[in-house]
Amino acid sequence: MSTSHKTLRLGLPKGSLQEPTLELFKRAGYNIVVSSRSYRPTVDDDELELRLLRAQEIGRYVDHGFLDCGITGRDWVVENGATVEVITDLRYSKATSKPTRWVLVVPDDSDIKTVKDLQGKRIATEAVEMTRKYLAKHGVQAEVEFSWGATEVKVPELVDAIVDITETGSSLRANKLRIVDTLMESYPQFVASPAAAADPWKREKMERLTLLLRGALEARDKVGLKMNVPQKQLQAVVDCLPSARSPTIASLASQEWVAVETVIGEAVVREIIPKLKSLGAEGIVEYPLNKIVH
Repeated sequence: MSTSHKTLRLGLPKGSLQEPTLELFKRAGYNIVVSSRSYRPTVDDDELELRLLRAQEIGRYVDHGFLDCGITGRDWVVENGATVEVITDLRYSKATSKPTRWVLVVPDDSDIKTVKDLQGKRIATEAVEMTRKYLAKHGVQAEVEFSWGATEVKVPELVDAIVDITETGSSLRANKLRIVDTLMESYPQFVASPAAAADPWKREKMERLTLLLRGALEARDKVGLKMNVPQKQLQAVVDCLPSARSPTIASLASQEWVAVETVIGEAVVREIIPKLKSLGAEGIVEYPLNKIVH
């Protein structure tokens, strides 16, 4: 007698978030293979059924129950008015760990200084509903048109302003554009349909998965460091370590030495290793981390 195989249908974002999302899953322990012609990636977990879709669509498909859950931007959940449960925030983006921003943008030499100056103007954006709500909140009437992409090139010839997404602002500055206001900060969220969130097996599966994803994010830009330290120099070495938590200290065969292990930011390693060496530390080993689970 066969038993039905339980699966969780999970939507992953294609486009700019695709590679950082696949890398995050890899660090969490999941190997995902994407075929160039398929929207159904394979994964080494028989309980997961993956779909690769535009982030703009995932919230709506989760809301309608076509997917049990998915990773999509907070912005697209709001833009689509999707009814979903947020299982966890996953603060990563295509280039940095900072949130992306939806910003109101005009040319450097534009007379538009505030949202009030948009009265009667034309604005292009992918986030039409978000922009309309923003204008309504400020009591401004303006024409909002949907942009299929390359929004930056439409000002000033085709429209007076744009609402576009930016991570660092460098592309906007390079195109001689100026940010007037920020409409929303956004970052990826792991969201579930109300039905999936209420299902005990699916809920537990999602919570186990997001625990590992958060652990992988926590380990980002951090490394492990271990070394042997003379007992008499232990306090000086501990004071030197910029660790959020106390380092692990273990006895060695020789009572004059101890083993010290800690986790620190990768950016400070090059500064701290010479200091540790000067304090008498030996056998200093730096190693990469995949996950940190608190």
